[in-house]
Amino acid sequence: MTTVAAYAAPAAKAPLERTTIERRPVGEFDVLIDIKFAGICHSDIHQVREGWGQAIFPMVPGHEIAGVVSEVGPGVTKFKAGDHVGVGCMVDSCRACDNCRAGLEQYCTRGAVMTYNGIGRDGEPTYGGYSQKIVVDENYVVRIPDSLPLDVAAPLLCAGITTYSPLKHWNAGPGKKVAVVGLGGLGHMAVKIAHALGAEVTVLSQSLRKKDDGLKLGADHYYATSDPKTFEELRGTFDLILSTVSAPMDFDALLSLLKTDGALVNVGAPEEPISLNLFSVIAGRKTLAGSSIGGIRETQEMLDFCAEHHIGAEIELIRAEQVNEAYERVLNSDVRYRFVIDTATI
Repeated sequence: MTTVAAYAAPAAKAPLERTTIERRPVGEFDVLIDIKFAGICHSDIHQVREGWGQAIFPMVPGHEIAGVVSEVGPGVTKFKAGDHVGVGCMVDSCRACDNCRAGLEQYCTRGAVMTYNGIGRDGEPTYGGYSQKIVVDENYVVRIPDSLPLDVAAPLLCAGITTYSPLKHWNAGPGKKVAVVGLGGLGHMAVKIAHALGAEVTVLSQSLRKKDDGLKLGADHYYATSDPKTFEELRGTFDLILSTVSAPMDFDALLSLLKTDGALVNVGAPEEPISLNLFSVIAGRKTLAGSSIGGIRETQEMLDFCAEHHIGAEIELIRAEQVNEAYERVLNSDVRYRFVIDTATI
């Protein structure tokens, strides 16, 4: 076992504090990673505060992990010491169900093992990236192309793949009109990726406060959802709407903006239930769907795509002791657009 420094929440809703955790020995197919940067995802806050239900404490959050391989097990063939690598939201799955065999490990029918707030196959709790090192099976590690700086690459391991996967699945590209709801950590990545895929991109945000940013990131249009005229003007416009916000939305209003056979896909996860008039779906043969992260193969595809198109996250780099302040700022939408922890400061 290796003892490493980390930042953990000792209990639900408690501030994170510096502590130490134990990492397992490097097994035959394991990769030991020196974590360099860890992104702060809104889902970290949901889980630390038990917004999505009962959680495991102490909790070391962090599933946007970028680092350098320092050691590999004797059976490892995919990585070597010195490689730039990443770890996203999961570190294992059953590997035997239809979804796992199809490269959809994120939808493992027996339940994927989450990078933190999960239970590993050894029966022990998993601890995430707000730490100095992590040991992960090589099959759940991805390679970060050398052209992507590790700090701006870290958020791609969640925010990047969470938006890339549905954009690809619902065929965002030339000739398609895509709307992104919310310009935050997920939304700004969705805009960049949809633009690079060749779609016509519109941002739907509560206000026009971030309009200049949205257009610079690649949006063609920008509208305020607080303006009722937006829904009159854009009715029946979009092939795909990607909702990235973690607060309850007026889904009936958003569905009215879809073309016939259009899809409204939610990747944000509000803590509260939503209400919906089913006629909003029935009228126009529209689809209301959800999407999680991507599988390992698709996550690697996303990283290679981002490297090819020079796409990284827009980040604010912070020291580890600033994490509690960063959480409050995320809740106040006071970040453009992703906090990233410099783990050398842990």
